Amino acid sequence: MTIEQLLPFLLIVAFGTYVQTVTGFALGMIVLGCVAQLGLASVTFTSVIISLLMLANGPIALRGNLQHLDHKAMLWSLTGLFPALVAGVLLLNYLSSDFTQMLQWLLGATIITGGLFIMLKPEPLPQRSSHRSFAIAGAAAGIFGGLFSIAGPPLVYQLYRQPLSLQTIRLSLLAMFLVMNIIRLLVLGVQGLLTLEMLWTGLICIPVVAAFTLIGKRYPPPFSDTTMRRLAFALLIIIGISLVISA
Repeated sequence: MTIEQLLPFLLIVAFGTYVQTVTGFALGMIVLGCVAQLGLASVTFTSVIISLLMLANGPIALRGNLQHLDHKAMLWSLTGLFPALVAGVLLLNYLSSDFTQMLQWLLGATIITGGLFIMLKPEPLPQRSSHRSFAIAGAAAGIFGGLFSIAGPPLVYQLYRQPLSLQTIRLSLLAMFLVMNIIRLLVLGVQGLLTLEMLWTGLICIPVVAAFTLIGKRYPPPFSDTTMRRLAFALLIIIGISLVISA
């Protein structure tokens, strides 16, 4: 990646990290959507970088807040996520070489879906969903996470429908995304798909991720979480539509 490509890439990472820290999600969708739209790097390359970035964002955001996690929701979601994640990574290898246009269309559709879920602002359910419901959401998240390192839409929709505090939802999402990306990197490493360029680019991005995670924790936006989600996902929907049309 050249300097001309790296500078806008870092700006996108900074914005995505801040949004993820204050909402609990969106880093993968923002970075992957913007990078693909600007043609800065391939989907496969960027999805690996996102997984590396989560290794910095997750621990910093979760530090001192582990008591707020919903362990049951995480357990059942991750139970469905792990096998689906492996399947998604294997599917990514197949689509990347033979179905580039389909991969771009799927990326755009994923981003649009994630944006619409939040823009619809679903009201919390009167009671907690079943364990099976969390496992199904986790499986769907695993497929998206394996393909694009975007596990957000199914898990975000599932957790934001639950009668839980926003702090618990946000931190539980961050924790699950951290675990998912650790597993994803291990699978890619076993397959020999991690290159020196990927690792070097991720290393360059880590200080930016660390800085904007701390900024997000200490200086949240002066407006409500709902407004922040609407602004971020309105942008994502526009990016997703553009990707689908170009594909």
